[in-house]
Amino acid sequence: MTEKFNSIERCDCNVIHEDIVNQVRDKMPQEEILYDLAELFKVFGDSTRIRILWALHEAEMCVCDIAVLLNMTQSAISHQLRVLKQANLVKNRKEGKVVYYSLVDDHVREIFDQGLIHINEK
Repeated sequence: MTEKFNSIERCDCNVIHEDIVNQVRDKMPQEEILYDLAELFKVFGDSTRIRILWALHEAEMCVCDIAVLLNMTQSAISHQLRVLKQANLVKNRKEGKVVYYSLVDDHVREIFDQGLIHINEK
């Protein structure tokens, strides 16, 4: 994997392709949107949160079940679920005394699936 990043190719000239630059600039999202996107991807940057998302990708689960599955404390799981909920990646519903968590929508499932497809490419 490190071989991919050892050499960076660069142009040997200073030609600016203004038509391409302008085309991309016109389609570039606002800075605030790109910032929010970067923040979303930061949430995916934690292996515990990825493991929780994987579990919720497979089934709706309560904190107790996730804690047992991941061999972690309920407190640690609750903390990570709070981060995932603030990022609008998971939702919860209460049934009696039990709180169940699931992915918020199919977009989260698609992001997760696309990431797995990408890392499994050869």
